[in-house]
Amino acid sequence: MHRVARYFPCNAFWCEVYARTMTTTRKDNDFLNGIPELLLLRLLARQPMYGYELVQTIRIASGEVFAFGEGCIYPVLHRLEGEGSLASKRESVGGRSRVVYHLTPTGRKRLEAATSQWERISGAVGRVLEGGCDGSPAVA
Repeated sequence: MHRVARYFPCNAFWCEVYARTMTTTRKDNDFLNGIPELLLLRLLARQPMYGYELVQTIRIASGEVFAFGEGCIYPVLHRLEGEGSLASKRESVGGRSRVVYHLTPTGRKRLEAATSQWERISGAVGRVLEGGCDGSPAVA
């Protein structure tokens, strides 16, 4: 018996759960755990942008791995603005009135903290993925 199978029996139910969890089209916010916020803060640190522009930039820059809709992005923008990490103003963009968001000094601090947390988490995931199939750490 494979060592992993002993701890994680792969019956039809668990295989289905695993397949649903690992799909690249999954969009629920718990699974993404802060990624939309991190991406928004990073993009707005580069330049002020309006909501739809942020949605499209994330989609294109991620090679369409992240296809967040406005229903995901706008609540995060509004929350960040309410918490003082973003500020906004209405501007005319291409002849249309748009709400353009920009990062505040509080938002820059939040971006630094979120980036640090992401690097710590992604590093930990990488270490597990590089280890043995039983979860043992990678050793040189």
